Amino acid sequence: MFTGIIEAAPAVFHTEAQGTGLRVWIPAPAADWAADEGMSVATSGCCLTVAEVCEPLWQAGVPRVPGPPGKRLPSGTPGATMVFDLSAETLARTHFGTLVAGTQVNLERAMMLGERLSGHMVSGHVDGGATLVARRDSGDGGEVFSFEVDPGLERYLIEKGSVCLDGISLTVVEPAGPRFDVALIPVTLSATNLGPAQVGQRFNVEADLVGKWIEKIVAG
Repeated sequence: MFTGIIEAAPAVFHTEAQGTGLRVWIPAPAADWAADEGMSVATSGCCLTVAEVCEPLWQAGVPRVPGPPGKRLPSGTPGATMVFDLSAETLARTHFGTLVAGTQVNLERAMMLGERLSGHMVSGHVDGGATLVARRDSGDGGEVFSFEVDPGLERYLIEKGSVCLDGISLTVVEPAGPRFDVALIPVTLSATNLGPAQVGQRFNVEADLVGKWIEKIVAG
């Protein structure tokens, strides 16, 4: 489980097609960042499993110039690059079908029991997508983004409810059909891939778990 509070937003280092799937290399965002093989990492909102870790792409704290991935290293090596294998299902359900080297992704390692839950409960199971249709200045140093979700997801949008966009826990503002707004403060814009986002860009969406369970129970 995750919380929707992003730890880092590095750029994808390398990708390679594997049959109908994709292998992706993402550098550790810091020299002391450690990931164990088999651990879950929410990657732009999609729960992915670390398949292996390889040679760090850091030299004196600076990301290495892109090139062939390094050699495999022991699980949990600090600063090691994380390797993920994406299935055809994952590529079809997320915006990862267009993932290339240089794409910025939001990362969050799985939460630990006893930690503060600053966002909301997030499973990392993507329900669909949303398109950024507008962004404007909020007048207080932040911005307001307007999104439109895929058909069928609008029923989970409620005023002041939670939504997970590319792994980020956000609060829904003024939902109207498939469209809704989110108010973003400067720290969110600078710490995630929302800062450089362009109108027309696609984002992974996970609807609020509570709303989905209530819908299931009521439907019988």
